[in-house]
Amino acid sequence: MPPRKKASRARIVAVANQKGGVAKTTSVASLGAAFAELGRRVLLVDLDAQACLTFSLGIDPDAVDASINEVLLGHGDVTEAVLECDDGVDLVPSTIDLAGAEAQLLPRPGREYALQSALEPVLASYDVVLLDCSPSLGVLTLNALTASDGLIIPMPCEMLSHRGVGQLLDTVADVKRILNKRLRILGILPTMYDGRSNHAREVLADVGQRYDLPVLEPPIPKTVRFAEAPGVGRSILTTARSSKGAMAYREVAESLLPRL
Repeated sequence: MPPRKKASRARIVAVANQKGGVAKTTSVASLGAAFAELGRRVLLVDLDAQACLTFSLGIDPDAVDASINEVLLGHGDVTEAVLECDDGVDLVPSTIDLAGAEAQLLPRPGREYALQSALEPVLASYDVVLLDCSPSLGVLTLNALTASDGLIIPMPCEMLSHRGVGQLLDTVADVKRILNKRLRILGILPTMYDGRSNHAREVLADVGQRYDLPVLEPPIPKTVRFAEAPGVGRSILTTARSSKGAMAYREVAESLLPRL
């Protein structure tokens, strides 16, 4: 393993798309494991009340003592919620209780900065923090965008997946103007790519031009290996190390490092 490099402050990257089923959680788990393989200290934060990332990393959401819910609401310190996971990453887990956090945050002044403030105590301990956002543009996603240095937008190579990306980009523009001037879009990450499909190839060729954004390469291929990995609480980089999916995420992670 390469030597671990120290950073004065972790780079925070949100992985967001308000459409569900676009491989957000898979991308967070896989990129996190890939960054860890490259010697980086990695923290993953589950911001979805469904707790799919938490489950995917082998943690029972019903058994955790502290979660991102308590951290956001000021009922606990983030250092008390961090769990060590396999694949060399740490996790701030989620639970179903997070479903009520938006309503509790709404009346609070400066509610969009709750996550940024909550993460501050651990930023010196990591090189990269990846935020797994919920499939919405609510308060929690706004918190993620406000706290982040970069944004990755996973998008399946299907024409219907374009729907909603424009709305997300409008939200990002508002966040940059009002809340977080340093936020930049690192790129669209094509997922569930079937290179045999003419439609998938056409969507991949179109997406960068349509939104005038960088497209991260290589596209992440469609494979059953992604569905198998959560069952054993590990990422595909461990369960199928030499698979095309694992290798693609490693390449994307390597390409992102110089920009982080």
